[in-house]
Amino acid sequence: AMKVENVMKLKEEFDYKSLCRRLEVQVETLVAENERQAKALLDSEEGREREVREAEDRATKAENKLASALESMAAEKLSYQKEYMELLQELEDRQQQQQQQRIGMEIESKKEDCLREGPVNEASEELAQVKWLLQKEIQIRECAEEELNSLKQQNIPNCSAEMVENGEILKLGKMLGDEVKQRSKLEDEIKSLKHQLLQLSFEADETRRVLDRGSSGRNSAGSDTPINTLKTLQVRDSANGQKATIAKLFEQVGLQKILSLLESDDVDVRVHAVKVVANLAAEEANQEKIVEAGGLHSLLMLLRSSEDETIRRVAAGAIANLAMNETNQELIMTQGGISLLSRTADEAEDPQTLRMVAGAIANLCGNDKLQLKLRDEGGIRALLGMVRCGHPDVLAQVARGIANFAKCESRASTQGMKTGRSLLIDDGTLPWIVQNANNEASPIRRHIELALCHLAQHEINAKDLIAGGALLELVRISRDCSREDIRNLAYRTLVSSPIFQTELRRLHMAC
Repeated sequence: AMKVENVMKLKEEFDYKSLCRRLEVQVETLVAENERQAKALLDSEEGREREVREAEDRATKAENKLASALESMAAEKLSYQKEYMELLQELEDRQQQQQQQRIGMEIESKKEDCLREGPVNEASEELAQVKWLLQKEIQIRECAEEELNSLKQQNIPNCSAEMVENGEILKLGKMLGDEVKQRSKLEDEIKSLKHQLLQLSFEADETRRVLDRGSSGRNSAGSDTPINTLKTLQVRDSANGQKATIAKLFEQVGLQKILSLLESDDVDVRVHAVKVVANLAAEEANQEKIVEAGGLHSLLMLLRSSEDETIRRVAAGAIANLAMNETNQELIMTQGGISLLSRTADEAEDPQTLRMVAGAIANLCGNDKLQLKLRDEGGIRALLGMVRCGHPDVLAQVARGIANFAKCESRASTQGMKTGRSLLIDDGTLPWIVQNANNEASPIRRHIELALCHLAQHEINAKDLIAGGALLELVRISRDCSREDIRNLAYRTLVSSPIFQTELRRLHMAC
């Protein structure tokens, strides 16, 4: 009984240790994800601060312009008022002088007339003189009023100009108010992002502390197992909450703003932005949104113009994720994606970049509608050229692309939509296929075996396959392949082909 109890305790301790290791791996993954998201958030925050500074500069310029306009208008207004008062004063002085001169001249004239005519009609003449002077005064007043009206009409254009300038002042004031509101909005967004970053870091720290507490208690007795289970659930809940916070953060930043950063002049900003887009493209739910927002076009432009290896690698990975959708595949082809991917494959040396490019082309190879265009724009040639790298991951993607292409060709031939031998054979891929049909890496071998079976299903390819040494590989596949479906497919293909059967009899071999 003691021995059984000791064995049970050892087993429980082993289970606790393995669970601890798994949880440590999970928390390291979460911490790495948190750091990546925090860095992206900091980059976004820097962009916000830059926008705030630009808004402040625009507001300052608008304020200076408004102040200058106000000063200029005030000076012009004073000048107009001064000129107006001077004109009025000059007009009044002129009228008084003219009136005095006329009255004096009239009096002198009447005196001379009276002296000539005598005192007989003196009273009546004085009365007539007074009436005449009164009429003259009325005429002078009317002339003065006409001149005053004329001056007022001349002043109307000045008033209109003043009204226009007042309108410009109001417009500048409105623009200044809008700039202030925009700056305030950007500052609020920056504060919100900072708060979320702090919250994200706090949750990551909490997750780490919970895991540490859980690890310290896993070596205790079996009665503590429910507590350990509860702590595990707490870790998971914390991780789920962190993911929810990250998703909410992306929603608040906005996909369009992230895509706009792909065109930034700062290389680091472009690198972080394309990484965010690639991570979003890995989720099928986000792919349609990215394409609708113009993300595919931006990624292709990065492949075309960028010389940074990291940007090209991540952009190719994002395109590979988007290329898993048939509609996106046609868009990639329409926008010249195959040519860009082929050029990137020729220029790149980094295995990871080549792996991403090969993965994107491999996804496109699975579309029946794109076979001819894919071949014409150098897709097959690019796949075959990337085998120079020799990296297993790159070779696996190349093999997958060839298998997808061969499968589509086989389906088209079966449906009567294609005649003639395989384009893969025409482009010289058969030697590499035969060479790697028994590759040590199972992903490469599995795809190549499947590609050979699809090529062998059509009698028109049989002679080329025999000449290239593929028949012996097909026999091996029909006997030794680890996957039963591929093994059976190879066997049926060999049995149903008269050319293969004739060659096997000549070689004294059996399936």
